[in-house]
Amino acid sequence: MQATVIRGGTVTNHDRAFKSDVLCVDGVIAGVGPDLDAPAGAEIVDAGGQYVMPGGIDPHTHMQMPFMGFVTMDDFYTGTAAGLAGGTTTIIDFVIPSQQQPLMEAYRTWRDWATKAACDYTFHVAVTWWDQSVHDDMGTLVRDEGVNSFKHFMAYKDSIMADDGVLANSFQRCLELGAMPTVHAEFGEMVFVLQQKLLASGITGPEGHPLSRPPVLEGEAAERAIAIAKVFDVPVYIVHVSSSDGVDAIARARARGQKVFGEALAGHLCVNDAVYRNPDFTFAAGHVMSPPFRAPEHQTALWKALQSGTLQTTATDHCSFCAAQKAAGLGDFTKIPNGCGGVEERMLAVWDEGVNQRGLSPSEFVKITSTNAAQMFNLYPRKGLIAVGADADLVVWDPQATKTLSAKTQFSKSDFNVFEGRTVTGIPTHTISGGELVFKNGDLRARAGAGRYLKRPAFTAGFDVLGRFSRPAGVATSSGNAK
Repeated sequence: MQATVIRGGTVTNHDRAFKSDVLCVDGVIAGVGPDLDAPAGAEIVDAGGQYVMPGGIDPHTHMQMPFMGFVTMDDFYTGTAAGLAGGTTTIIDFVIPSQQQPLMEAYRTWRDWATKAACDYTFHVAVTWWDQSVHDDMGTLVRDEGVNSFKHFMAYKDSIMADDGVLANSFQRCLELGAMPTVHAEFGEMVFVLQQKLLASGITGPEGHPLSRPPVLEGEAAERAIAIAKVFDVPVYIVHVSSSDGVDAIARARARGQKVFGEALAGHLCVNDAVYRNPDFTFAAGHVMSPPFRAPEHQTALWKALQSGTLQTTATDHCSFCAAQKAAGLGDFTKIPNGCGGVEERMLAVWDEGVNQRGLSPSEFVKITSTNAAQMFNLYPRKGLIAVGADADLVVWDPQATKTLSAKTQFSKSDFNVFEGRTVTGIPTHTISGGELVFKNGDLRARAGAGRYLKRPAFTAGFDVLGRFSRPAGVATSSGNAK
């Protein structure tokens, strides 16, 4: 029997906080209450003066991702290990088929890569093209593999961009299956036109990246995706909302009663577009991601949207390219691999900015870093909650301790950190994943292969996705979990 007792902390769920011990036995929470007895040989964690929270869920990562001619620095082991160091115990990564590649073929490839993961994981699957085989594979993924969300890129023309016809067919299929369509909202055709215009005018450095992807193009794409979802009466989730334009599109739809949800990235919440004007190419290129970092007024809009419930989750879009890879875009910003890290820093940056500076409560922090994602993607109450029977995924959080974020001290294998030099107050001291103490006061004990693949049941008329999801009766759902 493997047992851990966390003593004397303030257990903090999304709805309340209370002083309590937590007993973990064989990977499951076996007790929550005062003065719990410790089984013989149990590891004792002193959480006095600290919060004990559900482990973080990052609903948007890209480990070992091949993109723009490169593969990200972090594979499924190093990336999930870095996440554990930052209090994240579950990730939702992305299977991204190339054009004409069968979805099931790509899915099997990603499942193979992920066997080395150190924490629990699951997948969104991207729909990048359409024919009858895609329609059929979506059904197989939902019914047999526990996939309940499908990603659609409205950007990256001539690569993985899905046109409106693909979106319409896929959204309708999602409704039939009880799956959630998710969308990268940028007007890809216009981005391409602006890129060519900027290059022709002599703007070739990283400063051209945000100029080619203005906020209005995010707003337009969000409106278009929302309109398609409205026609089919299917919920839609907009990933990495970065601008007030995107926020406003979601807010208007929600005010009409439409089921539209949104995600903010820790980077977009804490870093602004001044980084692209830095004359150091390596520094500026290190921040190239899509959508780009925005002006401070957009950050304010994102925080207000999280506080009001217009946006529900925080993520990272962890996609860790290094300086040598980014250098491929020297002289042509369109060739800079898009992506930044953050899985290790998300919870620290969101706590420091959100709780310490913008007035979020610890329970609100739990909502936007764990519980809402668990509920939205049908992992709750197994994940995102400290209660008897839930998975023993926990983080012990010292609200007074400080840390300076830096590429020099991070566990991620990238050589760049978008939060470089930021000193945060409020950090994890212990992370428990699957009942194992995997991080203790800077000592990372992650094990390759310890993570489990999580099957996520399809949505039903009786399941609340922070708003009711209805689908035709008689469509089978999948459940259960597998290694």
